[in-house]
Amino acid sequence: MLGFGDKATEYFRMINPIEHSRTKEEAKKYKVEPYVIAADIYGGELAGRGGWTWYTGSSSWMYEAGIRYILGLHIEGNVLKMEPCIPNNWSEYSIKFKFRNSIYNIKVVNRSGKGKEVERIIVDEKDMSKEEVYIDNRKLENNEILLNGNGGVYSVEAII
Repeated sequence: MLGFGDKATEYFRMINPIEHSRTKEEAKKYKVEPYVIAADIYGGELAGRGGWTWYTGSSSWMYEAGIRYILGLHIEGNVLKMEPCIPNNWSEYSIKFKFRNSIYNIKVVNRSGKGKEVERIIVDEKDMSKEEVYIDNRKLENNEILLNGNGGVYSVEAII
């Protein structure tokens, strides 16, 4: 949320359970499932051990942090807003998103190397920054598109 993509992904990796179980030694220390978010990682004598797994609050916040705040996929009603905050050295990434009966193949390209602030979005080769699209008397911004659930397949390119 502060705009530090490198730091955000570093912290994301720190809480990702698979990062605590890459080797046999790490897995023995962690002692919990490597595919479940632990609500606690202990310190002191038990340093590195996970606890309170299968705790639904922690998994939903992990999802929220990764999808919304790092990859930047934010949906409100039928408006897709792209607000990525990725590491500066990521050149691009893609997301396949289903909205009702439609599929959105989203590619985010980090041309600027700054990892944030979408300059424009292109939908099916149409530059949306040159279009005036309104929803509820509000003009959509350069990082927003109006979603259509009609069963189509759409190609979206967000350029940072």
